Amino acid sequence: MAKFLTVLLLLVGAFGAGYYVGQRPVGTLQQSVSDLRESLKDVSKNVMDTTLDLERDLRRRQALVEAKSRFLQAKVHLIDRNPSEAVKELTRVIEAVEATIKGAKIDDTTAGLRNLVDSLQEIQLELTTGKQVAFKKIEELQQRMDQQLNK
Repeated sequence: MAKFLTVLLLLVGAFGAGYYVGQRPVGTLQQSVSDLRESLKDVSKNVMDTTLDLERDLRRRQALVEAKSRFLQAKVHLIDRNPSEAVKELTRVIEAVEATIKGAKIDDTTAGLRNLVDSLQEIQLELTTGKQVAFKKIEELQQRMDQQLNK
């Protein structure tokens, strides 16, 4: 009797599984898995892009903070009437800002940084030739660096 019930239970289970599979074609399951795989790829790509953008922004900000520090040091050298040291610091500032621009994609931020580099080179040239630089120009450059840091 137990064998008969076991066989009957297996037959009912097989019939139920066959009916279930017949109602839901295998292609639907494969399509669902494929859609899930595609959405997972999209999500992982978006996460990677966001992470890379954050990393680039962080590196840019770190370089600008270092450049601003060096610029402030150059400003101190100018106040102390030591233009040769100020020129050396300005050279380092220009190199730091140019390094920031080098790997970045071209947008408003890089255009602003290029203009900042041009202004820094102009002041560096004036100091190298022995001309006096207006303190107002230096203050304006410092404000522009602050604006770039706040972007």
